[in-house]
Amino acid sequence: MKYAFDTPQFGAYASPQLLAQLAHEAEEAGWDAFFLWDHIQVGWPDAVADPWIALAAMAMATSRILLGPMVTPLYRRHPWKLARETVTLDHLSGGRVVLGVGLGDDVFGEIRTFDGPMVPRTRAAMLDEGLAVLLGLWSGEKFSFEGKHYTVRDAQFLPVPLQKPRIPIWVAGTWPRKPPFRRAARLDGILPISGDIETSLTPSQVRDLVAFIKSVRTSNAPFEVVQSGNTTGENPEQDRAIVAPYEEAGATWWFESRVPWHSSVEKVRARIGMGPPRL
Repeated sequence: MKYAFDTPQFGAYASPQLLAQLAHEAEEAGWDAFFLWDHIQVGWPDAVADPWIALAAMAMATSRILLGPMVTPLYRRHPWKLARETVTLDHLSGGRVVLGVGLGDDVFGEIRTFDGPMVPRTRAAMLDEGLAVLLGLWSGEKFSFEGKHYTVRDAQFLPVPLQKPRIPIWVAGTWPRKPPFRRAARLDGILPISGDIETSLTPSQVRDLVAFIKSVRTSNAPFEVVQSGNTTGENPEQDRAIVAPYEEAGATWWFESRVPWHSSVEKVRARIGMGPPRL
């Protein structure tokens, strides 16, 4: 099991300087990664930072931990722009980027505010096409693509990602809806959610989704399974009781994820300093 902290990039977390400091403190405390949410607005007046600029600051403040957005909705980012951002960050960080992707939803009104595609099936099609474009541009070879939503003609993007064979891609999905899990099985990892930001999946649900991934996955390459939740950092036995059942169910990452309306920056910072759970 590996351990990550993830935070929003809005409200009290909208400062790139603060996020860089928290990432540095997480690295010093022994965490394996620090990931950011990717939102362009929230449903109330609040400060919001661009995640890619914040991630660049975090990369410069760290040397070991993995970094990336968890997750980026591809429907609102041109895949060619995302290709440039991810590869540049991969080189800046020395090959420490993980790209989390998903359909996105309208919980904060981000889709309807900017006249985005409200139908999930449309966003799913844009995600699949966007991933095809992203992978093609990452290859460094001449690339063309003709889809319903995106067209690329004779593009060649250099440099290629520092990581080999490429930057890992983890896909978000709401269990038990199967399409996101089939999509994830073709890539490198899954960020499963329950559909309620404040409710975690159970170990039994994680066991079921891991079995499903194995049943449709054709690659023998490593595959990451993320579970989010909260631990104390102070009570090893209690933390072990929280995390161990998920590891036994097949999770490979534990995300310490605090929703901002339930936990202050001060409390998050203190939890970061305690370090990850130890099984």
